[in-house]
Amino acid sequence: MHPADHTHIVKAQAKLLGFDFCGIARAELLQDDALRLERWLNKGMQGTMHYMERYFELRVDPTKLVPGAKSVITLLLNYFPPKTQKADVPKVSKYAYGKDYHDIIRDKLNAFLRGLRERVGDIEGRGFVDSAPVLERTWAQKGGLGWIGKNGNLLTKSAGSYFFIATLITDLELIADAPFAADYCGTCNRCVDACPTDAILPGKVVDGSKCISYFTIELKDLLIPDNMKGKFKDWIFGCDICQDVCPWNRFSKPTSENSFAPIPEILNFTTGQWDELTEESFRDIFRNSPIKRTKFSGLKRNLQFIRKS
Repeated sequence: MHPADHTHIVKAQAKLLGFDFCGIARAELLQDDALRLERWLNKGMQGTMHYMERYFELRVDPTKLVPGAKSVITLLLNYFPPKTQKADVPKVSKYAYGKDYHDIIRDKLNAFLRGLRERVGDIEGRGFVDSAPVLERTWAQKGGLGWIGKNGNLLTKSAGSYFFIATLITDLELIADAPFAADYCGTCNRCVDACPTDAILPGKVVDGSKCISYFTIELKDLLIPDNMKGKFKDWIFGCDICQDVCPWNRFSKPTSENSFAPIPEILNFTTGQWDELTEESFRDIFRNSPIKRTKFSGLKRNLQFIRKS
């Protein structure tokens, strides 16, 4: 078959599996991103996320992950919830409302690759979702899906930014989509101005070591720095402030993925119920949730921190 036929199969397979968008880019060395990533790391903006320092070459060269790689397929899956938490309660980032997206999307990527092999033949490919050295937002932009906003998130004109990004690198030759060349952030600085910890810097740079998501999820220390007191706005797992204020997210629509349906406790817990949560209940309620990543001790630390603030 011709690459155009392969491309049609890829797009159809993405739709069949429930992905909202599919973009294709030519597998190539990301030279500009390599320079940006090196500067970001040299400034210590990764904080204690030392895994960001490893596998540098793999992050910027897809052929290091899949020898002979020709194409990078980017898939977006909407997670915007139909309902959100009550006001004035400890807040959880919307991406963690439902089941762990790693498990859901990993299964879809495996099914995606199986489907391609059944229709195309013996191809090599690897799927990635947020847990491997892949610069997924760059590949999404190169695949024509959107632009990278000032808050570092991928933005789409039609549906905002509440998407999980999955990447499939393959040696299958495909017709690449035109890169998304426009930047529709313009002079808007709502995300920059709204960030309570000043983590969003000029030039579309996000200082990861200042982000609320970093402190509430990635930081494994027992104590959160005192200079962050009063800045968390009740966030105990992640942070959506820069997305919530983004004008493009007025186009967000509720997800159709049942696995991302909110866990009832996340929507209904009062502040008192969060405070009274036991380790046994934590393990039971959040056993299939991204929230388990912070562990019970981390969640309690975060709750105590916003109380002291």
